Amino acid sequence: MLLAAAAPGRAAPPSVDAAFQKFFDARNPDEAAKSAQRIISSGVTFDEARARLKRGRPYAAQVKRGVVRLERRSVAGDFFYDLNVPENYDPSRRYQVRVQLHGGVMRRETSQSRGSGSIGALAGADQIYVMPYSWRDALWWSRAQIENIDAIIDSVKRSYNVDENRVVAAGVSDGATALYYLAMRDTTPFASFLPLNGFMMVLANDRVGVDTELFPTNLLNKPLFIVNGGQDPLYPIRSVEPYVEHLRAGGVTIDYHPRPEAGHNTAWWPDLRDTFESFVHDHPRDPLPPTLTWQATDRDLPSRAHWVVIDRIAPAVPATAGGQAPRDLNVFSGPGFNHGRDLFARSRPSGRVDAVRTGNAVQLTTTGVAELTLLLSPDAFDFARPISVTANGRVVSERQMEPAVATLLKWAARDNDRTMLFGAELHVTIK
Repeated sequence: MLLAAAAPGRAAPPSVDAAFQKFFDARNPDEAAKSAQRIISSGVTFDEARARLKRGRPYAAQVKRGVVRLERRSVAGDFFYDLNVPENYDPSRRYQVRVQLHGGVMRRETSQSRGSGSIGALAGADQIYVMPYSWRDALWWSRAQIENIDAIIDSVKRSYNVDENRVVAAGVSDGATALYYLAMRDTTPFASFLPLNGFMMVLANDRVGVDTELFPTNLLNKPLFIVNGGQDPLYPIRSVEPYVEHLRAGGVTIDYHPRPEAGHNTAWWPDLRDTFESFVHDHPRDPLPPTLTWQATDRDLPSRAHWVVIDRIAPAVPATAGGQAPRDLNVFSGPGFNHGRDLFARSRPSGRVDAVRTGNAVQLTTTGVAELTLLLSPDAFDFARPISVTANGRVVSERQMEPAVATLLKWAARDNDRTMLFGAELHVTIK
């Protein structure tokens, strides 16, 4: 099946159609990146290429429905996962997706699927469910699982018509705790995070094997829906609530639902299911948010949040000339003996950027960042006018940018996202 030309009444050269078909048929980002050169060579204009990418690929009606059991092979091992696809799946409709992370990871010795592969009692709105698996050698709080989850989402988007701005991550117990890790490390694909019976501070325990430093300030980018039980012997309300309030006081959007009578289970789900799904419905992702906060260590570079990429870390310097650095949510603000202490230990250099976009102007406040890249979308910037970037009170760039098909295809191949398309990269050096 060939795609129609972008401009009505004007047939595109067959090479353009064939090049885009090859791009859309790619099985993964690497294949898409290789096929992108054919699109560039076809001579397609930027506007036409962007229009085709916004429309996206044609989706087949004949796809697997119900419980679909799959396996992904990588250098890190074999990762099994299950999909639950509505029996009435309609390829013309964009579907909400819930990535559901399970608990009890330390008890699992392999990644083999468990049970029927169905979402079961935690079913909610009509949507596609993605259920990856974690085990002792590939814990949720690891780079291997971030890469795995991202690759699974990418694969699902290549076969099923996914609403890119309604992909959420939910989890129970260890899976809920893992969502804090995911939100602090990989915010871009997700609209919201919904931890059920988890606890962020488990990740501060050296024995659980977290593989990098974590930055609670990164939670500012996405809303959280949190449930904990008062009778939970592992993470009771009395232990969790001070940290929930700390994050909320620091500006994190949190919808908190303590269940005083509940233990370490989801017996409350029938009562909260509609509230849960209403939260998801009411908090779609903004693919190009006007404000972003992102922090990363030197060993995790390049590190990205939507349209901001930290490329290089420098020794920390004051964030503003004579001003005050933005609040660091790693410093606990709650009551008790932990007040003023760091939530997560620091041992490596890190950099932080706070970005605010207003029209064609970007204001950056940075600490410890030497170089970064701003990804510019025609949906957020007017390419016919200069784009001004100020860092820590100084103008570091003010020029008109030319959108390029090569840049458009580079990021479209990586992101596989019809709503987040970039036409230019603006590299910034912080002095």
